[in-house]
Amino acid sequence: MAVQKIYAGSALREARVRAGLAQRSFAERLGISLPYLSQMENNHRPISAGVLLRLAQEFGLDITAIAAGDAQRMVIDLQEALADPLFDATPALADLRLAATNAPVLARAFLDLYRAHRQGQERLAALDEAIGGAAQNTTVSAWDEVRDFFHYCDNYIDAVDHAAERFACPDGRRGDPLTLARAALEECGIGVTTGELPAGSVFIRSGTDIVLNAAAEASTRTFQLLHQVGLERHGDLIDATLDLARFRSETARQVARVGLANYFAGAALMPYRAFHAAALAERHDLERLAHLFGASLEQVAHRLSTLQRPGAKGLPFFFVRVDQAGTITKRHSAARLQFARFGGACPLWNVHRAFEQPGRFLRQLAQTPDGVRYLLLSRDVSKPAGAFGAPVRRFAIGLGCEIAHARDLIYAAGLDLANPDAYEPIGISCRICPRPDCHQRSVPPIDRALSIPRDRPGPLPYDLA
Repeated sequence: MAVQKIYAGSALREARVRAGLAQRSFAERLGISLPYLSQMENNHRPISAGVLLRLAQEFGLDITAIAAGDAQRMVIDLQEALADPLFDATPALADLRLAATNAPVLARAFLDLYRAHRQGQERLAALDEAIGGAAQNTTVSAWDEVRDFFHYCDNYIDAVDHAAERFACPDGRRGDPLTLARAALEECGIGVTTGELPAGSVFIRSGTDIVLNAAAEASTRTFQLLHQVGLERHGDLIDATLDLARFRSETARQVARVGLANYFAGAALMPYRAFHAAALAERHDLERLAHLFGASLEQVAHRLSTLQRPGAKGLPFFFVRVDQAGTITKRHSAARLQFARFGGACPLWNVHRAFEQPGRFLRQLAQTPDGVRYLLLSRDVSKPAGAFGAPVRRFAIGLGCEIAHARDLIYAAGLDLANPDAYEPIGISCRICPRPDCHQRSVPPIDRALSIPRDRPGPLPYDLA
């Protein structure tokens, strides 16, 4: 059987930058030539077994994560894109895996081209928006580029995460984040006060003065101050990270800058080692963790999905936030389950039901078409505006992991994990889901032939061949 080749240039380059080494010094530590390293960093050659071992020995990298990181995500993305009716047939899964592992640069170029095609189709379908919305279309493209950046970094930015942890634990112990943020901003000549602001606003900054909204939740106020600390105190680090990302437009760079400052804020509010230890001790109880760290439920759930530090990884969670229309507004997966990229999420996920039962955690045992079983948790996190008549932002979050890790979750208590009938069938997206008998299917899978019976008693007007 042929050995699978591993192309992971971005992971290799990130390891070198994290170690603070130039290419020549890094190549010497790995015992390879400079041209060979350059070819691997640019995905022109696969990473050899010897180099993988040296990475583990010299730099403590998790070689299993390198082997499985980008490829699985890219396979799902390719599968979704190729399910478009534009294509006559979807290549076999084995072919997609070969493309993702052996030609990742070409695969990403294809995904970029397909995204551009979709945007073109949307503009043609809505000319009134396209005529006056050229700038908006650019922003959408930049937004997707930034989402891809975090997606393919496992939503973990090592240098920023370590900087946030050092800030939050100045003497090795976790300090009060609000006090630390105020002091840091005052050192930068920025004053912080609290006052009454218009409904819906968290703070207002005017020059060197920041006024926090007294009506905003404490976790939101703290997060926003930490965001400002990230920009003011660690702007150079954020800019260096942006330089490595090589975004195609200034708009994408600015969007990513906000995202990295938010990442700093979350990592400072919930510093890695302290949060990881508490998550294990509390069996990942979101409410307990929110209380211990002064964070919101959404902030806690998102942070759990970022615990991917080499040598100290947390559970491989997936995290998603959706609005009432089912649109995914945040997504990340450190598990095998990936999210729909070009279409809506599977309607059978319990995250869509959270709006019906506000204030409650909903649990779901689920199984994807590949036979993998998961424990899913969902809850509404609607955000009141703080005044009568002000608009309410309605969202629901979903958090889950493979059933093998369920024993480490308090939410598994009382569930019959061994009963196969307890697991609901779910998928990724209708366009690529092979299930022939789903009662919620919106469109047929593109890679299956259809037969149209004369009399159809079921919910669908067709059968899948």
